[in-house]
Amino acid sequence: MDINFLLVSAVCAVLALVFAVLTFLKIMKLSPGEARMVEISKLVQEGAAAFLKAEYKWLAIFVLIVGGIIAASSSDMGLGPKTAVAFVCGAGFSALAGYFGMHCATRAAVRTTQAARTGLNEALRVAFSSGSVMGLTVVGLALLGIVIFMKAYASDGQYTAKVLEQVLGFSFGASSIALFARVGGGIFTKAADVGGDLVGKIEAGIPEDDPRNPATIADNVGDNVGDVAGMGADLFESYVGSIVAAMTIGAFAWAGKEHVDSMVILPLAVSALGIVASIIGGFFVKAKDESQLHGALFKGLIVASVLVAGATWWLCNGALTFPADVSGMKMFGSILSGLAAGVIIGKITDYYTSTSNKPVQNIAKQSQTGAATNIIHGLATGMESVLLPVVFICVGIGVSYWLGGVYGVSMAAVGMLSTLGISLAVDAYGPVADNAGGLAEMAELPKEVRQRTDSLDACGNTTAAIGKGFAIGSAALTALALFNAFCTRAGELLRGSGRTVEQLKSLLAPDGTVLLDVNSTQVIIGLLMGGALPFLFSAMTMRAVGNAANKMVEEVRRQFREIKGLMEGTAKPDTARCVAIATDGAIRQMIVPGVIAVAAPVAMGFWSVQALGGLLAGALVTGVMLAIFMSNAGGAWDNAKKYIEAGQYGGKGGAVHKAAVVGDTVGDPFKDTSGPSLNILIKLMTVVGVIFLPWFI
Repeated sequence: MDINFLLVSAVCAVLALVFAVLTFLKIMKLSPGEARMVEISKLVQEGAAAFLKAEYKWLAIFVLIVGGIIAASSSDMGLGPKTAVAFVCGAGFSALAGYFGMHCATRAAVRTTQAARTGLNEALRVAFSSGSVMGLTVVGLALLGIVIFMKAYASDGQYTAKVLEQVLGFSFGASSIALFARVGGGIFTKAADVGGDLVGKIEAGIPEDDPRNPATIADNVGDNVGDVAGMGADLFESYVGSIVAAMTIGAFAWAGKEHVDSMVILPLAVSALGIVASIIGGFFVKAKDESQLHGALFKGLIVASVLVAGATWWLCNGALTFPADVSGMKMFGSILSGLAAGVIIGKITDYYTSTSNKPVQNIAKQSQTGAATNIIHGLATGMESVLLPVVFICVGIGVSYWLGGVYGVSMAAVGMLSTLGISLAVDAYGPVADNAGGLAEMAELPKEVRQRTDSLDACGNTTAAIGKGFAIGSAALTALALFNAFCTRAGELLRGSGRTVEQLKSLLAPDGTVLLDVNSTQVIIGLLMGGALPFLFSAMTMRAVGNAANKMVEEVRRQFREIKGLMEGTAKPDTARCVAIATDGAIRQMIVPGVIAVAAPVAMGFWSVQALGGLLAGALVTGVMLAIFMSNAGGAWDNAKKYIEAGQYGGKGGAVHKAAVVGDTVGDPFKDTSGPSLNILIKLMTVVGVIFLPWFI
């Protein structure tokens, strides 16, 4: 190779981080508004920081224990101290990305509110800039971490399978943090949201984000720790996992062949150029009025996608020299199939969750006959929305496999996530807009300010739903790439395990990977157990939200009952108590689901590698479908409520609105806790399977 793409990747990663810091400093120079706005904003900032501090204390213990186990294992098995260092750093980088994104979001919200006093586009720029800080921090730290460990562990420039096994520890660390951050943040935000809505809107009859509601601050804190820090950790893990899986498969498949380094470097190069494309795409996000909001955000994403497609064509047709049996145009087609699938899945999600389309409007219409019919149609919409995304995921898999085999599938995942810098910005903008609306309500700003922030928030609900759809699609491809790495690595370990030729016949497929025969009892048991795990995981996280919300409801009721003058607005609520309840509930109840995700594949692997393969496949199939169903149903319920609040069917406060609030309350843990957490579950289980394979063989 004439161009050192490892160096190019490092430069692009640093560029992303520099741009994120400069954007943050630019946001901080803007006016935060009047004293009341600053006071409310500081309560949210302090609550979010306190939660992450408590969460990261527990995660540090988990990381040190698992890191110690990995370090104590034999280096000959692909584990050992080097893998342990990568694991700890992966966890640390993920936590740092989440913290910085949340730190920026909690300070950008009040400045978005102040900007909304001037105009809609000004408010959009602040909120989107905050999302860009999150997006660029994630891709910058993720890519920089991979490059650092590639350079450190392959000091001679030989990107061998053993080196990639050690770098995979970085992905495992990111996955571990992501699951706990997503589950913990999701429990926090929905406990506060559900508790506040049930007492405030339905029982007390006061508006959303009313300063009299003790749970309002906790709800705003939750938006940041769940939808900013949690989502950032989720996609950090997907981004790292897709790149490392593709690099690992490339190193295995072309080991010993000329130009194998190109197959390892290609995922890094695509991701690096995707960072530049994301930065450029961000400059195209502008809107003059409400009707242009969604188009402005989508325009930025399309510009970035087109730029990535052009850069990928250049990479595959001249910039890199591939092995003799690899076609550059076929590699380009594989990457493009993933990129296109991501955009299409986003548009499908938009159709099912936007207030402009029939599915959401129909749920709102059904709310006229009560909460029961609202919930029935919300569930039906979520179930129906599963088919088309799965179809296009399958098309992406089929096309990429036809063009590039297993490696092509892994590159499709890289292609889908190549524009993460801007796609995560579009997603993370939503919570900032939501918080800005809450601040406008609590600070009792003029009506037109709340109207502008509500427009941003309604669009943010849709972009958040699109972001979740994108996260699920990328999780499916990333998990499949990791699953392929698992099968390839298991086959190699079996061949080197000293088993006889006769024994290997029943264990290996013709292509040398581990044989997963569906006629095998072990594989079937693994499939069924794997298929059941996402349901158990979802039940545990849903129940955790319910338990924490129950305590929140009792606390809000107590304050309304015991604090004299609270309903009249002459006394202040005890918001710190509500933040403490949500924090305690989230920290205590995130542990068991997280441990199950790590323990289940380890336990199954000790029994049978074939059963472990079945477990991972079963979890992938049901996990993806359940995640799409829950995320889209929740998003549709939320926007059906927003559609009514905009003036349809009697608007706020009526019987139809109250029915829609019940549906939205049911959908909250669907879309913000259980559904998004499933993305990480299926990826983390597969990473655990690959990392600890040497233990099982």
